Amino acid sequence: MEKRIYNFSAGPAILPEEVLLKAQKELFTLPGVGMSILEISHRSKTYDAIHQQAKEGLKKLLNIPDNYTILFLQGGASQQFSMVPLNLMPPKNKADYISTGSWSKKAIKEAKRVGAVNVACSTEITEGEKKYFNRIPKQSELKLDPEAAYVHYTSNNTIFGTQFHEEPEVGDVPLICDASSDILHKPIDVSKYGLIYAGAQKNIGPSGVVLVIIRKDLLERSQDSLHTMLNYKIHAENDSLYNTPNTFGIYIIKLVTDYLLNLGGLEKMYEINKKKAQMLYDAIDNSGGYYKGHAEKESRSLMNITFNLATPELEKKLIDEATKAGFNGLKGHRSVGGLRASIYNAFPAKGVEDLVAFMKDFQKNNG
Repeated sequence: MEKRIYNFSAGPAILPEEVLLKAQKELFTLPGVGMSILEISHRSKTYDAIHQQAKEGLKKLLNIPDNYTILFLQGGASQQFSMVPLNLMPPKNKADYISTGSWSKKAIKEAKRVGAVNVACSTEITEGEKKYFNRIPKQSELKLDPEAAYVHYTSNNTIFGTQFHEEPEVGDVPLICDASSDILHKPIDVSKYGLIYAGAQKNIGPSGVVLVIIRKDLLERSQDSLHTMLNYKIHAENDSLYNTPNTFGIYIIKLVTDYLLNLGGLEKMYEINKKKAQMLYDAIDNSGGYYKGHAEKESRSLMNITFNLATPELEKKLIDEATKAGFNGLKGHRSVGGLRASIYNAFPAKGVEDLVAFMKDFQKNNG
């Protein structure tokens, strides 16, 4: 078998090796079925069992209460930027958004097509022509409207490497979260939320599926005048099977939830994630300023570690040498530059250890 390299990509991202191997083993034919998961009908009993097992796995991992519905939709988180306001903003036609990065800005842009958007806080910094984010706002900075239809925030910002470590307090207004890049990285209290959505391609499964967890009473906000495929209520009534879902993607989600449950659940996953991130942040902080973290320390992400070197030329040299050494996807987003190591759930601790050793050697040779 060909050796796998370390995949630090921000997404589509690394999947657990045992999930990939099981999918490979079962790809030609599912046990006892005589057909591939890529071929079976989404209306068959075989697929229905997989669909329900994926939902049940998520329900166990996140301790999702019975008054919530789990949906598997398509169009990714980007389509949710539109579906959330289309379904949940009327009749008030106004909502609060917390702006902490590129994806929350895109969500705001789409929401403005539907109704009035109050940017409750933006942590964007402008330096000349450069605009960037490097922190999460404090609760005291949020200017929330108690009459808003909902409050929207992005829990983890892949580009800038910042993350909310506690949910914003929003009173009785439904809290909506884009959790695309940190869903399942730790236990959360789902009952605090009106709706959570997440593209699958970071921590849940492959690209092409988006998970939506919605409190059932909010489904009544979805108006009949909405286009069918943009209506949460229709998808809920049809158990995400109004049209053909991404059957393969949902099958992988089922395997990922099995993997996490066998690991010990999200409490165990959170312990591992904290140790991995601390290892890399310690290497950055103890480098004598050779490596400089982008995000403010209290806002640092456990999923995406962003950092810079003294010059773009030095950064390019490190990335080139790292790529040759088997560390893939370390180039930072163009809006930040530098480097970004995405170490989602499935990323092995050994990979972080090896990267830290590589970084120390690079500093020794290029200091």
